[in-house]
Order: sequence, then C-alpha cells, then structure tokens
Amino acid sequence: MTTDGVLLRRARDADARAAADVWLRSYATALPTVHCAHDEADVRDWFARVLVPHYETWVAVTGSSVVGLIVLNGAEVKQLYLEPEWRGRGLGDRFLSLAKQQQPNGLSLWTFQINGPARRFYQRHGFVEVERTDGQRNDEREPDIRYVWQPQT
Repeated sequence: MTTDGVLLRRARDADARAAADVWLRSYATALPTVHCAHDEADVRDWFARVLVPHYETWVAVTGSSVVGLIVLNGAEVKQLYLEPEWRGRGLGDRFLSLAKQQQPNGLSLWTFQINGPARRFYQRHGFVEVERTDGQRNDEREPDIRYVWQPQT
C-alpha cells in the first residue's frame, strides 16, 4: 500500500532495529514526562525477539527509512508510533485504516491518560473510552485508558 512515496508493508526481521529506533524517538518526544520502563537495548531486543516475529507488525517505509509502525495482536493495537517529524501528515490515519481493514469487527487499544494528542487522534477515528486505570498493570505505572472501536452497523 503506497501513498505519497510511503509504503506500508509487513515488517521483516531486518526492520526490527529501525522500528525500535522509531519507537524510542517517538516515545521520548510524545511522552517526555513518562519514565520508559525499559532501556534502549531491551526495547530493541523486544522488537527483534517478540514484536516483529510474533505479532502482526507493519512498517511505513520511505526510501530505505522506516518512519512509522503499527503492531496488532488480533483485534488489539499494541503499538502505533511515528517518527516525530511524520506526525500530522496522515500516516497515523493510514495505519488505523489498515488496522480496521485487518480487523473489521473492531479494535481496542491502550494509551496513557497524559497523552492528549493520542487520545484526540483515536477519538477522531471513532474509538470510545471504555476503561481507565491507575497504571498499576502497565510497566510504566502510568494511568492509562482503554479505547474500543466498533464498526457502525
């Protein structure tokens, strides 16, 4: 799937490090006050050993650079991260459209309560808040929100 010179494709093993680096840069930019529970080496290892080989991981590629990623575990969006300079350019919209195509019966996801831009983005795409927690179940211990998208009937 290509638009504006950006190709969305399934991630390959060779994409794991670049995808992890996008995740790290995006996390640091979008969540500067949230302590990352894992160091860079652990994040890269997690992408290489777990996310790319065992989950439905898609990357956005322009030229030879990975500029975004989405990770699905069935109907759950596990990760959606973009290079900071790619935010606001429609790439997140394309990823969510892809996720809805892959899981037409509905999706769910978690995001941190403090992440206002992500919350507004998901709400704009039809996701509805269904649960809030105090963060004790996530590694960062950060209050979060579960969102659900159901197709309109």
